[in-house]
Amino acid sequence: MKIDAPDVIEEVKAAFYEYERALMEDDLNAMANLFRHAPETVRYGVGECLYGYAEIAAFRKGRGGSPQRELGKVAISTYGDRVATANAEFFRENTNVRGRQSQTWVKFDEGWKVVSAHVSLEKDVS
Repeated sequence: MKIDAPDVIEEVKAAFYEYERALMEDDLNAMANLFRHAPETVRYGVGECLYGYAEIAAFRKGRGGSPQRELGKVAISTYGDRVATANAEFFRENTNVRGRQSQTWVKFDEGWKVVSAHVSLEKDVS
């Protein structure tokens, strides 16, 4: 198995940054396209545990957009040409609070999809 093949890293990086754009613009259609529509898809947020794509979509629709943020360090690794992890630090706008985001991506016939995600916040790091 090839780990961190440059071409696969670039594919996942493109999907990851498209998700970030969609999140910051509250582009629900783009976010929906990047998560796997399945009951096995899971997203743990700062204050919610969402099981299955239907719960994730309902949460996003009712939330009214994500708090704005700036990315810090991003680490993407690939395992073969169909599985990847993306881990990122972020800082919410006008705060010194660092957040962390982890995603597991799988490449299906229709492209790269998030199958598991976790978001958490730390205390103020100033």
